[in-house]
Amino acid sequence: MRKLIFNYVQTHKSEILGEWINRMKQEADERAVQTMSAQMFTKTSSEFIELLVSNFTETEEEFQSKVTGFAEKIVRLGWPLTVITLGLRIFDHIITDGMQEEELVDHHNFMEFSSEFERWMFPLYNTIIDAYAYTWERTVSLQKIALQELSAPLIPVFEKISVMPLVGTIDTERAKLIMENLLDGVVKHRAEVVLIDITGVPVVDTMVAHHIIQAADAVRLVGAKCMIVGIRPEIAQTIVTLGINLDQVLTTSTLKKGIEKALEMTERKIIEVEEEQ
Repeated sequence: MRKLIFNYVQTHKSEILGEWINRMKQEADERAVQTMSAQMFTKTSSEFIELLVSNFTETEEEFQSKVTGFAEKIVRLGWPLTVITLGLRIFDHIITDGMQEEELVDHHNFMEFSSEFERWMFPLYNTIIDAYAYTWERTVSLQKIALQELSAPLIPVFEKISVMPLVGTIDTERAKLIMENLLDGVVKHRAEVVLIDITGVPVVDTMVAHHIIQAADAVRLVGAKCMIVGIRPEIAQTIVTLGINLDQVLTTSTLKKGIEKALEMTERKIIEVEEEQ
């Protein structure tokens, strides 16, 4: 029976692919289909069908390698897991319906066919879904690391002066990253003054203020001065209401004023140059 199934799939591959593409376009989420051109969708669909068929002919190691490569591709293309499970289900129906139409499967051998077909398809489901899930988790993890690195950059703006612009909420995990980037950046850029810009931080409560003050203290311990800039009126009011002590930290309302003060602290200033007449 296994050989019968394989021979049917091999000899009807183009018809199976055509039917599979048509049914996927009808039943799959439109966003998944529209994320790529018609040519790319056809090419990816063809690769998917080839992948399923290759499980008949290739070793487990070779098949696993192909599945991993395909999973990486479809994650990049943005296909959700629901599209993959739908694709496997449609493939299952196309083979079953097609073999019944050609009377290769009837009521006499249907149980044998079902048992053999399930023995082939069930491991396929597990292997492909596991590979997709692993690839998705790894992609999300890498994206999270990249976003974390971008979420607290220390940027040198002048010699000896660096700025860390903060945007969004600050939790304990991000506060740890801010601290690490600050200390590494101070040494790397040989900064003497560091400005922590909280213009983009929507809420400053006791915990957030504590994290920022800790970061400022750590900067001072490695020999640099720290300034908190971008303190909006509502933030200032919150800080006073909460009784947060910022006596040991230099503060300004804007980044511009902070940079001017930082230049003074490093014995420099910005001057206007008159144009020659």
